[in-house]
Amino acid sequence: MQVDMQAHWQDVYGHKAPDRVSWFRPHLERSRDHILALPVGPDARIVDIDGGASTLVDDLLAAGRRNVAVLDLSAEALAHSRARLGADADAVDWRVGDPTLPQFEPQSVDVWHDRAVFHFLTDPADRAAYVE
Repeated sequence: MQVDMQAHWQDVYGHKAPDRVSWFRPHLERSRDHILALPVGPDARIVDIDGGASTLVDDLLAAGRRNVAVLDLSAEALAHSRARLGADADAVDWRVGDPTLPQFEPQSVDVWHDRAVFHFLTDPADRAAYVE
């Protein structure tokens, strides 16, 4: 049985608050610290794949990063982040899309972050598409 992943994640974030999912962390300190330690400037293009309702985007903006994108299958998850950020949400490139399909122009991303994408890529074709 093939699962419609976009419908699944829309349902999850449509029925649960972001802090009520099992993978919730108030802040992704380790990810934030690794990204901020990279030898890139504040205008480097940082993309958070399947970032959804994560607060990593908040922390990157607070640290002065000015070119952040968040990609997620779920518009509901992104809506939680946008609402949380308020006016600061306008500084982020929000994208609803499948991370196994091209979403960004070649050579346009300086830092690619994903916390658990591979965990959810259970189909071999999806894993192969993701790393191409």
